[in-house]
Amino acid sequence: MANWIPICKVDDIPVLGARVIERPGLDSVAVFRNTENEVFALLDKCPHKAGPLSQGIVCGRKVVCPLHNWNIEFESGCAVAPDEGQTKTFAVKIDNDQVLLDQSELAS
Repeated sequence: MANWIPICKVDDIPVLGARVIERPGLDSVAVFRNTENEVFALLDKCPHKAGPLSQGIVCGRKVVCPLHNWNIEFESGCAVAPDEGQTKTFAVKIDNDQVLLDQSELAS
């Protein structure tokens, strides 16, 4: 069962941008917002060369890595073909304009 914790408000994430959630001893999580006000969370690490996805360009339901232009899908964390690889995704819930993430997912 998910233990949802508040991270920020939806408006705290720039449209077509990201907010970084630091995790002591673990890689950061990037929380993205697209033009449809959909919110997604990925490990802030491209599967190619570990580029910071939070610094990439949001296009619809994917982000373009700033290092080598790999496209990573938000829902699956998979690189768009012909590239291959996957980054970890995190479940996101919106409640009264609050962005919530699962505490157990954040801890692992």
